[in-house]
Amino acid sequence: MLIDRRALCLSMAAAVPLGFAGRGVARTPGDIHDVVIANGRVMDPESGRDEIANIGIRGQRIVSIGRQPLQGRQTIDAAGKVVAPGFIDLLCYPTTDIIGQRAKIADGVTTTMQMHAGPVDVDGWYKGLAGRVLTNYGTVVGHGALRDAAGIADRFQAASPEQLERMKALAAQAIGNGAVGIGYGLEYTPGASPLETIELFRVAARHGVPNHVHVRHMEVDRNIAAVNEVIAAAAISGARAEIVHLNSAGATHRMATVLGMIDGARARGIDIGASVYPYTAWSTYIGSTIFDDGFQQKLRMTYQDIELVSTGERLTKARFDALRAKAPPLSDNRQADQSLWVIGHAMPEGDVDIALRSPIVAVGSDGWIDPGGRGHPRGAGTFSRILGVHVREKKILPLMDGLRRMTLLPAQRMEQSAPAMRDRGRIRLGAYADITVFDPATIADRATYQQPNQPSAGIAAVLVNGALVYDRGRFVDGLHPGGDIRRA
Repeated sequence: MLIDRRALCLSMAAAVPLGFAGRGVARTPGDIHDVVIANGRVMDPESGRDEIANIGIRGQRIVSIGRQPLQGRQTIDAAGKVVAPGFIDLLCYPTTDIIGQRAKIADGVTTTMQMHAGPVDVDGWYKGLAGRVLTNYGTVVGHGALRDAAGIADRFQAASPEQLERMKALAAQAIGNGAVGIGYGLEYTPGASPLETIELFRVAARHGVPNHVHVRHMEVDRNIAAVNEVIAAAAISGARAEIVHLNSAGATHRMATVLGMIDGARARGIDIGASVYPYTAWSTYIGSTIFDDGFQQKLRMTYQDIELVSTGERLTKARFDALRAKAPPLSDNRQADQSLWVIGHAMPEGDVDIALRSPIVAVGSDGWIDPGGRGHPRGAGTFSRILGVHVREKKILPLMDGLRRMTLLPAQRMEQSAPAMRDRGRIRLGAYADITVFDPATIADRATYQQPNQPSAGIAAVLVNGALVYDRGRFVDGLHPGGDIRRA
């Protein structure tokens, strides 16, 4: 980058940034920071800070916040932009694939957590991602994977007493190896007994980790019972619980009623939370039990409401039947052939608005963009859509509270089991420098169902552990600064 003498003098005198990713000059080695984010509107949901300030970063941590000029080897001019904690996605699927990783970064996400389902070999999972990921990453141990490991071949079969003991032992071992919780996809293993849920909740309670649950039923006539199962297991065990993607499973068409149930449970000391994503369509494997006989009536949808992810094709009965016949039964849909994933357009527009009015509801995407650039738009646009649609356009939330739902709240829900989260989701001294810089006037999702791998608009810069990985629409090559998020 070329710097003229006048600009250099101004920089030395007033620490004015010389460009979005330019160079600053320090008078002494002790003055210089690795990175300075200058002149941005710093917003921190934990402290309520909302002011124009400069942030200094050394190594992975924030070491300076204030109005005084700062010098940095790299200076980011954030004038006119919001400087916020990096967004935390508690409901996605970290991989080493660069397409999916970049989709998250371009949506402002700095931490990706696999809380919906997860492996039994947790240590192997972490080793497989180490040094290869842009975002921070973590995982639960998955109920479906535990059933597989215990030898339960039939998803309509309940665990025997011996198999359940094996599942409990494997879950405890996985938590000891770093799993930050237990994840459930109860709808995909309909034979799993409520006792399995209760006993695994008890394992989670003993080890101080949460349970993240895709509840047993999506359909409106049974979702009250499905949410009751989670509340009961939490009450019996004393474990923490999160109902994931409440708008697509657990509260579809009944959001206000289900939130009232959760509020009642919380008022009586049960630690339960929830998350949503801001779309009116869900996505799943066509071979899942969701599509068993009678699904049209249960889910209030038709074949034309089903869209094939790989091509965007809307299905007919004949096409649905042909694809369904090719889909083997699985207890963990993440194992499924990507060509057999579909999108279901079957959720009310207003459910997310209702959910976001509840202070306990966080944001989680439940999405990822696959290596071919396909997927659900939630995999690339969830967080920007919240800020663009629900904060700026609909004014469902003020900006600070919108940021809280995607930074501080998910960090707080995880920090008991994963101490590294105590220093994420915040802009404060000593916190990890996971930071997203964005324009509140232009931030918007651009991903669509037909073109899901479209980067969000308005994201100016993203830093992960102090490393600038995204700069004005361009990715910085050669960096993999993401750290593992493990149970202590």
